[in-house]
Amino acid sequence: MSIEDVFLRYLQSQQTAQSYLHHCYVQHNVADAEMKSYENCNAFLYYMDHGNRFYKQGGQSEPFMQPILYFYGMVHLIKACLLTRRPEYPESTNLLAHGVTARKKKKKNYRFLHDEVKIQHNGLFPYFSEHLYQQRIPFEKRSMQGLLALIPEMQALFQLDYHPHLVAVGSLSSPLFEFPISLLDNYHLTETAFIRRIRTYLPPIKYIDSDQQMIRMEVEHPITEPHGPFFMHQQTKQLFFPINREDYLPIHEVMVHYLVLYNLSMLCRYETEWWGDLFVNKPDIDFPYIKQFLQVTAYKIPYLLTAELYKQKQS
Repeated sequence: MSIEDVFLRYLQSQQTAQSYLHHCYVQHNVADAEMKSYENCNAFLYYMDHGNRFYKQGGQSEPFMQPILYFYGMVHLIKACLLTRRPEYPESTNLLAHGVTARKKKKKNYRFLHDEVKIQHNGLFPYFSEHLYQQRIPFEKRSMQGLLALIPEMQALFQLDYHPHLVAVGSLSSPLFEFPISLLDNYHLTETAFIRRIRTYLPPIKYIDSDQQMIRMEVEHPITEPHGPFFMHQQTKQLFFPINREDYLPIHEVMVHYLVLYNLSMLCRYETEWWGDLFVNKPDIDFPYIKQFLQVTAYKIPYLLTAELYKQKQS
């Protein structure tokens, strides 16, 4: 059993939930931290419980139903994380919306990978992006392919389709990084400009060396958690970096999964004919990408959000 699993079990009582919230509120300089922790401990417990139940049911269901279950499981776990930082959440009814919209009318030759979602100014997505990950949304809309391209566990499919989007450059356990020199051409940057771009997302750099194949560097200590343009493969703990400039998107991977799951849940609920045909006839390449994503998000999002909670326990 991992420390994250033990931590989830630890939180399953009013006493431990209240104590944990009080610790979080003190760390964030919340006024009346003790009173707020008592007021919010039940809501926190229910968010956690409902989120885990949705994921458990999703794992026992056919992929046909999983987008709805995983999306609402994710929403509840995000709200639990928000309560550890924002004791007044939700401060207004505007925050109850999802914060993202999908194209209403699907074209005749609809392709999921080419579909886009559009970000709203209000709602849960921009709110949790700002308050959990301190990130303003750097785009107004994004394609499904562009989002899936940022998930390391999806790269095997992209490589089989001859369109890799990420390259392994390091790991969480090592202070060493290796960036292919070809990235400079892809980003239209000199080596100096490229290093300047990524430096803010790395620990202090001890040395840099380069040749015709690689830019090698050592940082003062390994990255403890991926952020910015670095994305982690959960099982191998490898760190990946976008190969092409158009895929360079310094956002947290939780944000990526939220947008994809939202769109899939909308298709599952409202595009009955297309969704049914996807699972019966498997007409195009959308099917393996959707199936792979659902398998990945089922375990990765609970892990990432539990790690977010546990991180605050250690602070």
